[in-house]
Amino acid sequence: MQQIGIGLVGGGYMGKAHAVAYSSVGAVFDTELRPRLEMIAGSNPASSERYRAAYGFARAAPDWQALVADPKVEAVLIASPQVTHRAIAEAAFRLGKPVFCEKPLGASLDDARAMVRAAETAGAINMAGFNYVRTPATQFVRQLLADGVIGDVTWFRGEHTEDFLSDPNAPATWRCQGRANGCMGDLAPHMINCALALMGKITELSARIETVHASRPGADGPARVDNDDHGQMMVRFGSGAMGHLYFSRIATGRKMGYAYELHGTKGAIRFDQEDQNALWLYLADGPEAQRGFTKILTGPAHPDYLPFCQGPGHGTGYQDQILIEARDFLRAIETGQPVWPTFRDGLAVAQVIETAFASADEGRWLSVSSV
Repeated sequence: MQQIGIGLVGGGYMGKAHAVAYSSVGAVFDTELRPRLEMIAGSNPASSERYRAAYGFARAAPDWQALVADPKVEAVLIASPQVTHRAIAEAAFRLGKPVFCEKPLGASLDDARAMVRAAETAGAINMAGFNYVRTPATQFVRQLLADGVIGDVTWFRGEHTEDFLSDPNAPATWRCQGRANGCMGDLAPHMINCALALMGKITELSARIETVHASRPGADGPARVDNDDHGQMMVRFGSGAMGHLYFSRIATGRKMGYAYELHGTKGAIRFDQEDQNALWLYLADGPEAQRGFTKILTGPAHPDYLPFCQGPGHGTGYQDQILIEARDFLRAIETGQPVWPTFRDGLAVAQVIETAFASADEGRWLSVSSV
């Protein structure tokens, strides 16, 4: 076994998830590379020290620049706001260091393109963080589709819906400012990534994007909301199949509505992240009177389940998705072989989002390749 020094930029919601994952990934998956929590950087020296003490890192960095430059930091994890992603990644790649970056890949399409250029110029391992697609259930769905179990897929419907801003009187936060922090920058990337993983390339789309609650209570009176609350798009995949995607942060009652449905010539599949340890499979065979959706509970027979638990139906959770990501990133570094999704896969998501904004502005169908 060999150690690798991990540097983490960002200690908030996702920073903590990655710190926990890299603390335990070696034990869960018996990885050849064993992470050493070397250094963490927050938004200032005080927050860096607070995160260091809480998460067990050896050292706190005064800023992300010092973390990236430190020779004991051998791989960089980016879990900071989107507007910082590009500069951190480019600095790390100039030193030839592997980089894992939380979605989305930067705050804009230009950022995403620049980050891909930097990664590929450096020839360094790179990976984009789309954790939900790594549940054992969704990994199993990918296998079912690859094996043709439901035949040729004719329709895909996907959504990522939550309700954390469904109350019009909820106070304005940082999420209400800046296009990158809107629903299309925050929630949409996950389901677009899922659609690409299950269905392949999106070739064209027609989108509508809206701000429903244009102002919210602020510290000094009403505060204007300058980004989107929800959006939808009709899409055409490279296979020729049609699809529909919907994203919302105002979907009352939805807590983690990362859900999809596929119709095929031989069957159908349904999945909902709010019940992430189950999927529903319909096979169009046998007597009509006996047909129906079958609920499949994940267990050791499904991808990446057994390392967590030997009991079928006991289930995995959100943190386990991050652990699987950590295993994959370490494996990519160890073998020198890219592991999906790379930065280029993150760029594909950014291109779909940019096309959606352009389509909404122009009120027409657009080819993704034209953006």
